Amino acid sequence: MNWQPTASLAMLRERATLIAAIRDFFSEREVLEVEVPALGATTVSDTNLESLHVYRRESLMGYLQTSPEYYMKRLLAAGSGAIFSLAKAYRSDELGRYHNPEFTMLEWYRPGFDDRVLADEVVQLCKRLEPQVQAQYVSYGDVFQEHCGLNPHLATDAQLAAHARKKINVAWQNEPRSLWLDLLFSHLVEPQLNGLVVVYDYPECQCALARLGHDAFGHVVSRRFEVYWRGVELANGYWELCDAAEQKQRFEQDNRARTAQGKVAIEPDRALIAALESGLPDCAGVALGVDRLMMCVTGKTQIRDVISFAGD
Repeated sequence: MNWQPTASLAMLRERATLIAAIRDFFSEREVLEVEVPALGATTVSDTNLESLHVYRRESLMGYLQTSPEYYMKRLLAAGSGAIFSLAKAYRSDELGRYHNPEFTMLEWYRPGFDDRVLADEVVQLCKRLEPQVQAQYVSYGDVFQEHCGLNPHLATDAQLAAHARKKINVAWQNEPRSLWLDLLFSHLVEPQLNGLVVVYDYPECQCALARLGHDAFGHVVSRRFEVYWRGVELANGYWELCDAAEQKQRFEQDNRARTAQGKVAIEPDRALIAALESGLPDCAGVALGVDRLMMCVTGKTQIRDVISFAGD
């Protein structure tokens, strides 16, 4: 039986140095490191994410968290100020070149920041690790139009579906708008994102937990961003939604979509709603995959090469 680690010991020493550099970065900015539970009574309702279930005897005990977000927002509502978490997160059915069901996530929240300011801080962290790297900023609408030939904010669902069937050769029929956009973006746009690239102003239907706003052309957009480095999706950030009523509606909307897709509905996190009702400070937050960051910095192309034990 092969008991050896999947990463070399030299790589693990380099990883330890990177993690120490991350903690120094936040310590210098007086951002408090926090720990929150990995096991929770409920979990995210996002249709694109599936949690790992934990059972005690034959009863569902809870879910391993896909991110520390809900607990961290409860800390923010309690008055924590700026915080970061550097810990394990878990996602079911994610195993491959860039995925492992258990992975290391860096997540941080900045009261008083919006998505644009927080995106700049993500770039500063990358430059701390690789000082010569230069960042490029592009709107989702511009980069989608350039590589797909369609305006993602104005194209109809039928136009998006027809383009996906033609360019990607899929036989899907009546899928949600967000799924068609994801499919086109991942196949036609992401492969073109070279270097360090910040993509901002996502379509309205992909708002998740982000606020809505307007872009320079008056389109309704999600105030969120993603950061790509060397073609790898590295970070996903939001100018956070603080409206408890709107959050309830989005949970219900997610569950309607989950049910329509044959997935199990998720009980809304009532503690998060209560925290939002008590007052979440105006803030922006971002989640960053540390294993992927390690791949970018070291030039490795497989996640198993930068973590001690993959797929055990």
